[in-house]
Amino acid sequence: MACAAAIVLASSGAGAEPVVTGSVAKAVDEKLVVADLRRIIAANYVLADVRSRLDAALVKGLATGRYYVGDPGELVDRINADMKAVAHDAHLGMRYDPAQQAQLAARPAGSGADDAPPSDDEIRRAAKFNYGIVEMKVLPGNIRYIDLMGFFWGGQTAAAYDNAMRFLKDGDAAIIDIRQNGGGSPQAVQYLVSHFLEPNRPIVTFYMGANKVDHLSSLASLPAGRLVGKPLYVLTSGMTASAAEEFTGHVAGFKIGEVIGQNTVGAGFRNEFFPVSGGYVVSVSIGRAVLASTGKDWEGVGIAPTTKVEADDALEVAQVHALHRIASTASGMEKRMLESRAMLLQAKLSPVATALPIERYAGVYDGGRSVTLEGGALNYQRIGGPKVALISVGANEFGFSEDPLSRISFTVSGAGVTGLKLVRGDGSTVEAPRAR
Repeated sequence: MACAAAIVLASSGAGAEPVVTGSVAKAVDEKLVVADLRRIIAANYVLADVRSRLDAALVKGLATGRYYVGDPGELVDRINADMKAVAHDAHLGMRYDPAQQAQLAARPAGSGADDAPPSDDEIRRAAKFNYGIVEMKVLPGNIRYIDLMGFFWGGQTAAAYDNAMRFLKDGDAAIIDIRQNGGGSPQAVQYLVSHFLEPNRPIVTFYMGANKVDHLSSLASLPAGRLVGKPLYVLTSGMTASAAEEFTGHVAGFKIGEVIGQNTVGAGFRNEFFPVSGGYVVSVSIGRAVLASTGKDWEGVGIAPTTKVEADDALEVAQVHALHRIASTASGMEKRMLESRAMLLQAKLSPVATALPIERYAGVYDGGRSVTLEGGALNYQRIGGPKVALISVGANEFGFSEDPLSRISFTVSGAGVTGLKLVRGDGSTVEAPRAR
């Protein structure tokens, strides 16, 4: 979850794909809608040189009759298309939502800002999602993983983050997954990234309108302590946006970890939601963020990953990198185990070609052993035992997904398989001819 503004952005993609919610109005006053929208943009949009061009586009749309459609959803689509053509701003966009429009209209000014205090209802909803931390788990090699779906701030967010940071602290490496994170509160980003930086380090400056400037630094004191120097891997996708990009920018800019996945959205402005006459709500960019580590913002360009891979592969790639990093300071059996796990994960990502077509290894072998082909992959099983997936690591050699130190190699004669040899992690071996 994220704060009120970011929740709507993450779910509707304001400025990208408008969503029509609530009951459809019986009549649309296009003139009133456009007049209200022009007033809001003129008074609040962050870039002065773009304000006049947005205004001209809206005036033209009304004058040419483009907006006289009589349907709220179609009006939203046309206005958003015109504003996007001018501003190319992922935070700028309108939606038809009478319920939210009424809520915003009844609240004080600023209540729709991305850092506005959350309502009691928003806090209750965020609590159901553990304030955005929807998953924590220990991966092989004592790699600690958390899935952070949004940067909510309010209620017990700090306590939830404290628990997550204590969890990460006990790991040998940390992975923070923000591939589905659409943004949220700068305060939540500040709290999280402070755990990976020394105290009182400037992190970001927000230029809000003509006069207001907000400077944020890493926090001086943290209940869970700091994780400075902990191997950190942040997973991103083409859906990582806004405040999630700010966090990614800190990790990349300060070089406190690796960013693995895809380039982020490029939604770098601070936004606020405003009520528009007729049951509409508009998200308007009201501030610009500049990272202290680079002196730049990320609007329109996003944050580039350290290692670019498909988003679906990012977690496995991060694990491979983390396992190699941990193994570099390990020794003995622990080092072998870590390196073997890394090799198997890498083999899953980039399958090793086998000498024979994979189906030829399937069959029954002496000692009640069988190799079966299911869904294009091999499984090994002994009578009465569990079925274990095999991963190709050589021309005729396979590893076990659940037992990284053990291997099976197949004896090949011509185009056929005549037997297998099991080499266990302790060095013991078993040879089993193929049964007739």
